[in-house]
Amino acid sequence: MEWTLFATLAETAGDSEVAVDVDTPATVGDALDALVAAHPGLETEVLDDDGTVQDHIRLLHEGRDPFVEADGLETTVESGDELALFPPVSGG
Repeated sequence: MEWTLFATLAETAGDSEVAVDVDTPATVGDALDALVAAHPGLETEVLDDDGTVQDHIRLLHEGRDPFVEADGLETTVESGDELALFPPVSGG
């Protein structure tokens, strides 16, 4: 499973493209758990103390927000699906 990470998340993981191993069938949550296990520094940047995705982090599955258009972390993923994480971005 492949994650695309942006900005500070890519810096923390050391790369903008990160592959993780998950057994299939899998969920977005399984893929996120594998990402955090492989790159523990991401945990505090992405997850709240209770293990949920922080409100300011944007997670996309196949270009869509699984929390709006699917079953959130329970959304089923396939091995070739696109997953992405975006931290808050500001500029001027």
